[in-house]
Amino acid sequence: VLERICAVEKDLTILLLASSLTDYRRATQGWWDTIETHTDRGFLRYRPAYFVSSNLHSLVNLLTGYAWNGPGETRRFLETNNPEELWDIYETLQDDPDHPEQYNLLYYAQKFARPAEPALRMWELESGIQQIENPLYLDVAAQVIDLSQLRPERFDPRLRMEGLERLRRSNAVIFNVDYPLGMAAYQLLSQVTTSIGGIRGVYIVGKAATLNARIGDVMIPNVVYDEHSKNTFLFRNAFTAEAVSPYLLYHTVFDNQKAVTVRGTILQNQEFMGLFHNEGYTDIEMEAGPYLSAVYENIYPKRYPINEIVNLFINARYDIGILHYASDTPYSRRKALLSESLSYRGVDATYACSIAVLRRIFAQELGAR
Repeated sequence: VLERICAVEKDLTILLLASSLTDYRRATQGWWDTIETHTDRGFLRYRPAYFVSSNLHSLVNLLTGYAWNGPGETRRFLETNNPEELWDIYETLQDDPDHPEQYNLLYYAQKFARPAEPALRMWELESGIQQIENPLYLDVAAQVIDLSQLRPERFDPRLRMEGLERLRRSNAVIFNVDYPLGMAAYQLLSQVTTSIGGIRGVYIVGKAATLNARIGDVMIPNVVYDEHSKNTFLFRNAFTAEAVSPYLLYHTVFDNQKAVTVRGTILQNQEFMGLFHNEGYTDIEMEAGPYLSAVYENIYPKRYPINEIVNLFINARYDIGILHYASDTPYSRRKALLSESLSYRGVDATYACSIAVLRRIFAQELGAR
C-alpha cells in the first residue's frame, strides 16, 4: 500500500474534526444538549448517576430479557439461519435449561435477527431504558436507564439478588455510553460530571491487548499509566477476580494488573510493548487514562496534573471500576493492537464483565437505601 501511495505525486488534505480545544468542548456540549432534550422528562441535572462506558447491547440485553423472554423472534432466527453454526451449540445445551451459555448465545444472535424495531423499543421503554443512538456532534451513542422503572422479573437470572424490588424507590440512573477512545473519553466524562445531579460510580468496560493472557481473558488493573498526561494513576478498583469469575464460562480473570493507555493502535511495536512488559505492564488499551483524568477533576478542585504519580485512593468518594477483556495478543502474534473482531469469542467476557458491573451497581444502590 505504501509503495502505491509513493508511486505518483499526491495532493493530500487533512480534515480536522475541530481546530481548537474550544471546538471540542462546544461539540461535547452539543452532544449533551441533544441527550438532555431526548430525556428531558428524566431531569438528569437533578439525579445521581452511575456512569458506565461499555457498549450498547450487553446492559440492555441483561436487563430487558428480550432475547430469551420476548416474542421468540431471536430463538426462531437462530434455529432457521444458524449463523456461525451457533444453533448447533444451542441444541447441545437444551438438556440444561439453566445453562448460562444459552442466554449468551441468544444475546449474540439478536444482532443478526434484527427484531422488529417497534416491539424491541417498546420492550426497552417498559424497562425504563431510553436509547439516544444519534446524539449529533459526536458519534457516541448513549443510554439512560432509570433504576426505578426496571422490571427485575425480566432480568437475566445471573442478575437476581435479594432486595431488587427496592430499586423502585431509587432516584438514580445508569448513564451508559458506547465507549469512546482517547481524549474523547475525558471530554465526555467531564461533561457528564458537570451536567448531572452527582456521580455514584464510574465503571469502564472495554477491549484491550494483553501481554500475558489469552484472547477472551479478563484483566482488572489497579495501576494505569496514561501516555496522554504522562501520569501514573493508582486507585482501588471496585472489582476483583471474585466479582467476575463466577460468570465467566471459558476464560480466566487476572486482577492486580498494570495497564497502559496508548495514543493509538498503529504506534505500537514489538520494542515498545517489550519495554512495558519488562516494567510489569500487561494490559494495553486506549481510554482508561483519560477517564481517570476526568475522575481526578471531579474529585479535586483543579486541572489534572502532568507527569506525576496520582493517588486516587485518598479522596475518591465513589466507586472506580475498570474491566478489560483481551481482544488480541500483539506481543506474541505480531498483530496490530485491536486489529480483529472477537465475534462470538468475545461474548463470554463481555457478559461476565457486564453482569459484574450491574451487580455492583445494584449492591451499591440497595446498600444506600
